[in-house]
Amino acid sequence: MSLDSLINLELHPIKDPNYNVSCKNQLNETGALVMEEFLDSETLKILKTEAHRIRHQAYFCYQNHNAFLLETDNDLPEKHIRNLNQVSDKGCVSHDQIPDSSPLRLLYECYDFRHFLEFVLGTKIFSYADTLSSINVNYYEKGQQLGWHYDNASFAVTLMLQSPDRGGEFEYSVNLRDIEAGDYGYESTEALINGKIKPKTLSIGEGSLVLFKGRNSLHRVVPVISKKSRILVTLNFNTEPGLMLSELARMVFFGRLN
Repeated sequence: MSLDSLINLELHPIKDPNYNVSCKNQLNETGALVMEEFLDSETLKILKTEAHRIRHQAYFCYQNHNAFLLETDNDLPEKHIRNLNQVSDKGCVSHDQIPDSSPLRLLYECYDFRHFLEFVLGTKIFSYADTLSSINVNYYEKGQQLGWHYDNASFAVTLMLQSPDRGGEFEYSVNLRDIEAGDYGYESTEALINGKIKPKTLSIGEGSLVLFKGRNSLHRVVPVISKKSRILVTLNFNTEPGLMLSELARMVFFGRLN
């Protein structure tokens, strides 16, 4: 399968330096880049069919966490924003369960795609060293959600395969904290979660590629309301070679270490 059969290159000429500069500028200015109809229409159909076929292998997990993805701070009140519980629950198919013939594997390993990502993200990227974490298919079914949180990673790369009929919107607010400067943004985080700040909603159509900088931008996926699930692929990379997802994270997300 060639690059032009994976990606809609007419809309997204990822080998064009001028196009890549415009993508980089948008991501840097807004913290989010949505590339609608990134996948070729036939490739999208194949991937949706594949996602439904392997859904029975998904490991479903339920998590209570705070927005900072940190352990509870017992020196602070239980209702302090630092300790306030959020809920995340979803199903996940791990990398080793992705069929060898899947277009997802071809896209993930494609030199031109990686070169595009590295330019736009401004960093070298590497696959995970463990067998579970590089490509994941995530299922948000009726009532499931991703609670408010900041990412530990500096960026996320996702593909939307299926949008629900109702619910499942991606909400976010950029630069509510500056973790690199030691600012956890407690006040702004609390203001957003309590409704004093209105978040933005990212419109993501099926077949879209999304690049998002979530380390300092609070975000969530609201609960899915419809019977039709939200199916999202995460293409996961590190900025250093040879790294593995932690054992704790692998047990939480996949229910196993390998």
